[in-house]
Amino acid sequence: MLRGFNRLFALMAAALPASTVLAEEKAPERWGVNMPRGVTEVAQTTYDLHMLIFWICVAIGALVFGVMFYSMWRHRKSKGYEAAQFHESTAVELVWTIIPTVILILMAIPATKTLYDIYDTEEADLDIMITGYQWKWKYDYLGSDVSFFSNLSTPRAEIDNQLPKNSNYLLEVDEPVVVPVGKKVRFLITANDVIHAWWVPDLAVKKDAIPGFVNEAWTRVEEPGIYRGQCAELCGKDHGFMPIVVKAVPQAEYVQWLDQRAAEAAKMRELTEKTFTFDELLARGKDVYDRNCAACHQVNGQGVPPTFPAIAGSAIATGPMKEHLDIVVHGSPKNPAMQAFGPQLSEADIAAVITYQRNAFGNDMGDTVQPIDILNFKNNQQ
Repeated sequence: MLRGFNRLFALMAAALPASTVLAEEKAPERWGVNMPRGVTEVAQTTYDLHMLIFWICVAIGALVFGVMFYSMWRHRKSKGYEAAQFHESTAVELVWTIIPTVILILMAIPATKTLYDIYDTEEADLDIMITGYQWKWKYDYLGSDVSFFSNLSTPRAEIDNQLPKNSNYLLEVDEPVVVPVGKKVRFLITANDVIHAWWVPDLAVKKDAIPGFVNEAWTRVEEPGIYRGQCAELCGKDHGFMPIVVKAVPQAEYVQWLDQRAAEAAKMRELTEKTFTFDELLARGKDVYDRNCAACHQVNGQGVPPTFPAIAGSAIATGPMKEHLDIVVHGSPKNPAMQAFGPQLSEADIAAVITYQRNAFGNDMGDTVQPIDILNFKNNQQ
């Protein structure tokens, strides 16, 4: 029904001059005044439903205002017409009650079917747990060892207007979500701290991520490609810096990626037993700091006091090691903006970033922390 209506509209549009049709086709994309058609069956059905309801509203508006304008023009005072004096017309009351009711019922039929499809998360081929953090996303592929954080990867120089902004400005991540094409993927969406919203327009998926609750959504992408989205709920200082990238790949490529990620997870666990050199810790720590700490504490370590204190010369980075370990692993009870990175980063990454903080920005403490030190610290805290 919906697709038939759109074909009818296309035939009507064909009767217009070519320049008019071209302008109509390009304007929504250029101005962003219409929702995207999407790449999934649900997304396309939603788009068709949206256009159907839109044109019904256009027809109703044209009819109602047409009758109003015609009546005002045809029965204007200059032609000698007198206003009719009547009220409580049963026939009129029935007409303007029954007709809108019938229209609403006819609109509700396809809308109800579409909503049923949107909420049908049963019989999924793959489950992915999505957890919103300030300000990143964590993805756990249930039933496997694959788990990772996805962070904004737009260069800081572009954000600070030191370099030209590329076409995917603030829509790039270091780790995209990878899904197989042709498979039903169920998303279990929650949050660790505040309310977020996981939104990918091309997939027609938008769900709130609420601490303590798990919302469900699903998708089935039929064509390989990269689809981008953003957090759609104002969640704090860097709300605009937590994009989403979904990469749909053929099944064989997906299996290969899954095996690779599982191998990387095993390798990461092995790093806990490795002893790093001071230079290795500094290099790795700078990378971890830039991805996870610089947004709040700034690239130069000066912070944005008082909410985001400086690392340079701070009592934490130049004080007792135990206190430094505690605030990075467990967060700060006095300042909720300082998250607990123990569940977010590997022991190797935590060891590296603490070593970096204690030796960068003029701190020069000369300390080194090894991954095994972080593991022992965590075990002793349990």
